[in-house]
Amino acid sequence: MYVIRLADGTLRVPQSLTSDDGLLIGNAYVEIAPGDPDYERWLPESLTEEEMAQRRRRWLEENDELEQEFLAFKAEQED
Repeated sequence: MYVIRLADGTLRVPQSLTSDDGLLIGNAYVEIAPGDPDYERWLPESLTEEEMAQRRRRWLEENDELEQEFLAFKAEQED
């Protein structure tokens, strides 16, 4: 999950909720507005929605070699 920077400057920061024994209950985004004490900490690693879409497109277009490697590994595991 990525930190997403919205057009109005708000950040959507991923947050996980776990039970007392460490089991994952769920993942969600928490919105942090400019002026929030944690805002400056998260801002440098944030991506705009357009940058996220570009990464997704690039991953889909450029992952053929990695996908072939994974499928070969998966086939070996099934043997």
